[in-house]
Amino acid sequence: MARSKSSDRWLKEHFDDAWVKKSREEGYRSRASYKLIELDRKDQLFRPGQTVVDLGAAPGGWTQVAVEKVGDRGTVVASDILPMDAVAGVDFVQGDFTEQLVFDQLMEVLAGRPVDIVISDMAPNMSGNPATDIPRAMALVELALDMAKQVLRPGGVFVAKVFQGEGFDVLLADMKQSFSSVVSRKPDSSRARSREIYQVCRGFRG
Repeated sequence: MARSKSSDRWLKEHFDDAWVKKSREEGYRSRASYKLIELDRKDQLFRPGQTVVDLGAAPGGWTQVAVEKVGDRGTVVASDILPMDAVAGVDFVQGDFTEQLVFDQLMEVLAGRPVDIVISDMAPNMSGNPATDIPRAMALVELALDMAKQVLRPGGVFVAKVFQGEGFDVLLADMKQSFSSVVSRKPDSSRARSREIYQVCRGFRG
């Protein structure tokens, strides 16, 4: 089946993208790695020895960064509905983390360790129609936030991709009620035309 002109444009933009080229050169699985690297540089999210949960982890770009940041003494647990190639030092649980069986598997892997950071770069498959895409994306963030509230230690950090639009103000209010500090970031490696921003929530009230 022939590709559409829009698909051809996307492919050209993708492969010409400086961040895509950089990710290949430096061994990261996606350009998204640099978004988390930049967020960490601005907000000092990670420290050696921390426990991190990465939701919607595939293909593993954020997971790779988390492992590098927490080091050998740290713990990184990743989860996604999709399969993900192994990352050294990472426990991966495949499945929907909102389902009890998968949640229980994640808890088993964590083995009672308090979680310092929950990160989520999740997004639905975009149709190009904001009227349907934004609510679906917002629902994923709400699920990730709910998970974070269940597993984070007091003072913990939650970082998530959010698409600005309907429902954002309600989500922001929830974040501000649950965390002492909430800031919005737009990393340089995020495409300018994308509506995505990243919410960095610190100081979980517990």
